[in-house]
Amino acid sequence: MALVRSMELSIGELAEVLGQSQPRVSRHVRILAEAGLLVRHKEGAWVFLRIDGAGLAGEVGGLLDRMLDGSAAVAADTRRLDEIRTRRVAEMHSYFDAHAEGWDGIRSMHVSDGEVEAAILRALEARPVGYLLDIGTGTGRMLELLAPGSSGAIGVDRSADMLRVARGKLEAARLGHCEVRQADMYALPQADSSIDTVLLHQVLHYADNPSAAIAEAGRVLAPGGRLLVVDFAPHTLEELRANHAHTRLGFADDAVLGWMRESGLEGRVVDHLKGGTLTVSIWLGEKTPLAKRKAA
Repeated sequence: MALVRSMELSIGELAEVLGQSQPRVSRHVRILAEAGLLVRHKEGAWVFLRIDGAGLAGEVGGLLDRMLDGSAAVAADTRRLDEIRTRRVAEMHSYFDAHAEGWDGIRSMHVSDGEVEAAILRALEARPVGYLLDIGTGTGRMLELLAPGSSGAIGVDRSADMLRVARGKLEAARLGHCEVRQADMYALPQADSSIDTVLLHQVLHYADNPSAAIAEAGRVLAPGGRLLVVDFAPHTLEELRANHAHTRLGFADDAVLGWMRESGLEGRVVDHLKGGTLTVSIWLGEKTPLAKRKAA
């Protein structure tokens, strides 16, 4: 429990740190989970563990801190935990090195990432981010950008490989209040009206049903919550469909704003960042209170 409080770990990683077999660790994890002290979630073939800081788990965590303070065994385990952190960061850099050429090719077609990120920050600066959900988080860059100003943040992605990279990036940035989960953009694990800010950054062009993706984002938004969509304006670069799995070649303002309206969001165009072959568009939708929607 003390180790999982330090960082989210897979059962395999926990077994490695403790020098125990996976079946033995799994048995103890199951007992702790049934007692409400650990939370398990499956990601491909891996099972990751975290602690819910509220309730009994939080109280036990505080007790552990006092009991284990100065423990030589914990100090040794913590050193092995640091080795896992280092390995995650190294795997992240290796992944970037392997995929840099393809990403750089797309980046060269539009304005710099720095300009896009500055525009994202401007779009959300009017009020606090609150609890953040980054759909299609990929390598976790948007969490890295926005999570420092959030009360908590979670990134979801279908790719377990991407999530491993994102974990390495979050570890490197020491963003302990962030987490990542494997999930589908059409079936988010979050409850209705539970999120303050949702981000769809360069994700919608992979969607075969963009309106459903926006509707699902709208479902989890709290009243007054905001959805920020960042994607390409309409273009004719078929190579992105053929070589980079883009399902849609950009989006017109009317289409995105229409999907937002159908999902109970008041939408507006924030910016069109022109430069190179591709234009990056930013749209912002705010979830209107139910009473206001009924009146309309």
